[in-house]
Amino acid sequence: MIDTDTSTIPPLSLAEQDQDPAGFAARLGGSFERFGFAVVCDHGIDAALIDRAWALTREFFALPAAVKDRYHIAGMAGQRGYTPFGIETAKGATETDLKEFWHVGRDLPAGHRFAADMPANLWPEELPAFRDVFQALFAQFDRAGARLLAAIARHLGLADDWFVPAVADGNSVMRLLHYPPVSPEAPGVRAGAHEDINLITLLLGAEEAGLQLLDRDGQWLAIDPPEGALVVNVGDMLQRLTNHVLPSTTHRVVNPPPERRGVPRYSMPFFLHPAPDFVIETLPGCITPDRPNRYPEPISAQGYLNQRLRTLGLLKDDGVAG
Repeated sequence: MIDTDTSTIPPLSLAEQDQDPAGFAARLGGSFERFGFAVVCDHGIDAALIDRAWALTREFFALPAAVKDRYHIAGMAGQRGYTPFGIETAKGATETDLKEFWHVGRDLPAGHRFAADMPANLWPEELPAFRDVFQALFAQFDRAGARLLAAIARHLGLADDWFVPAVADGNSVMRLLHYPPVSPEAPGVRAGAHEDINLITLLLGAEEAGLQLLDRDGQWLAIDPPEGALVVNVGDMLQRLTNHVLPSTTHRVVNPPPERRGVPRYSMPFFLHPAPDFVIETLPGCITPDRPNRYPEPISAQGYLNQRLRTLGLLKDDGVAG
């Protein structure tokens, strides 16, 4: 195994955006250009709401397997509801990840034009507060993500509101993740080395050790955020849009050291996606003679998502969800 560099990514404060939008954008963009990741404090997501969400997450995953399995819906490619162990595999990996998860997506009104691509949410009957808490948390993640996208746009020399139409009714997904205790003989890792699909990911719960990024020198860098901070990373869609000016960095969740093997790990990533019909086309400002366009053929966000779901084993080559 490659040695791990235990240095940390310098944390930023989203509160600085109001007083110094240009400075915050430069610091956020610089962190993304250097690491593909940023650590963001003072993000504005209500701490009491987060605490309620963690409690409900633990309650759900503590339910009997037979109960949870009722919310695993065939044919949905894991877009909503429950996905049990042994389903998702990182790109290029031979072992499935050691995790189970629940997905919450955007609620759309009846007859919405994206209804075919963004199915309705499921809600566990056993936990009456689940729906209200996670709808509220989804909305707060959405607002924090919009503020970060405004800073990214500024860093790229675009209007602050450039991403607003791109993510209106976007196909974002909030994932509730449970990595159970692992035995010393457990194969694989909690989450194999991978890159995210979306524009940016906002992650709560990285305080429990294990999240690492593959730095540009080929070493694994442990991410150790302050309590309650967001870990934010660039996804492949934003990497493609910016012609790799902002890199989508490989990352993983490794198994804990022996003294922590009996402790479960919970995390909550919010995968911020554009709308399904958004066209991912290289930004002209990210094309130079020294950086020719890697992606001359545009692709819709939904088309790109489907490509990636196939590599994860969640969508079969014939288009049928696994």
